Amino acid sequence: MKQTAIILILQLLMILPMSAQGGPQKFSPEKFDADMEKFVTEQAKLTQQESEKFFPLFREMHQKQRAVYEKIRQATKQPPVDDKASEAVLKECDKLNLELREIEQRYHSKMMKAIPAKKVYDAVMAENRFHRRMMRGWQAPKGWQGWQNPFGKQKGKRQ
Repeated sequence: MKQTAIILILQLLMILPMSAQGGPQKFSPEKFDADMEKFVTEQAKLTQQESEKFFPLFREMHQKQRAVYEKIRQATKQPPVDDKASEAVLKECDKLNLELREIEQRYHSKMMKAIPAKKVYDAVMAENRFHRRMMRGWQAPKGWQGWQNPFGKQKGKRQ
């Protein structure tokens, strides 16, 4: 009886801190976009006027890219069953990846007409940094081992 009571108390002590934190955070696309825009604005040192010209193009570019990413996701949703199907999927993905680059190229040109090229470059690099930093904070699923170096060395560390 005492053991059961102790186990229940320990479980309550473990659950209370988790409920106080509000549990796992849900992803909010709106918050993500707002945080990214704030980060890009600060890193690229965009003025208010530059931001007003840059971000509508930036959002429009991402919207078009998301549509292409969705097509890639649909094309690769089911693993191909043979070489012919695999070739078709690879060719479709190659075509869609070229389309992504063309969208990017078109919008970079539009952005450079709106604000100086140096600021566009800084904004693009800032967006890349933002995404890398967000991925560093990503929590991997339980049991996931991640990338394994076949040579036995830890990535990024000298031995």
